Amino acid sequence: MEIEQAKAVIEAILFACGREVNIKEFISALEMNEEDVIAIIEKMKEEYEEQNRGIEIIRINDAYQMCTKKEYYEFIYPILDKRSKPNLSNAALETLAIIAYNQGVTRAEIESIRGVNSDATMYKLLEYNLIEEAGKLDAPGRPMTYKATSNFLKMFGYASLENLPDLPRYKMDENRQIVIDDILEEQENRKEEPNEVPMPEGVEDNLASQE
Repeated sequence: MEIEQAKAVIEAILFACGREVNIKEFISALEMNEEDVIAIIEKMKEEYEEQNRGIEIIRINDAYQMCTKKEYYEFIYPILDKRSKPNLSNAALETLAIIAYNQGVTRAEIESIRGVNSDATMYKLLEYNLIEEAGKLDAPGRPMTYKATSNFLKMFGYASLENLPDLPRYKMDENRQIVIDDILEEQENRKEEPNEVPMPEGVEDNLASQE
């Protein structure tokens, strides 16, 4: 298949699916090897940017998705959704950060780190599809564990969790997990839940661009 035809097929697939499309799906559709598929899509990403188009192609782990650029959020949001703009509290952002940096953490561990009940913040993060259940822990009571979703990566502009910035304040173990015991002492005097604040700049734009 010629490169220009492959680009057209990839664009059609991304537009029609409206979701993350795994690289393996492209390989099957195009009957090309993985290296060539990735090279073509990455070239398309560059071309979209150079042409200053209103859409872009983003990578999320081993998949790609077509979405609108976040700078056009203010024009898109009033047409697509009349609801109030989404907000994440400081508490929700704090909880989300704990989960993102410590995949497979339990609710009890999150609350131990934060020092407060996290039911409301966990519910909001699940509602926004920023976190999801990751299975039950093999421990007494078999508590549920949680991890960040691909929607989290899209909203914050990361291709994978490996691109998250380092946290110099906390030690990380060999599995790139926060050493929870090191945080508990720092958080032991925390008493009050943070107030509701607007979602950080750019995040709500990314949220709308995925709709």
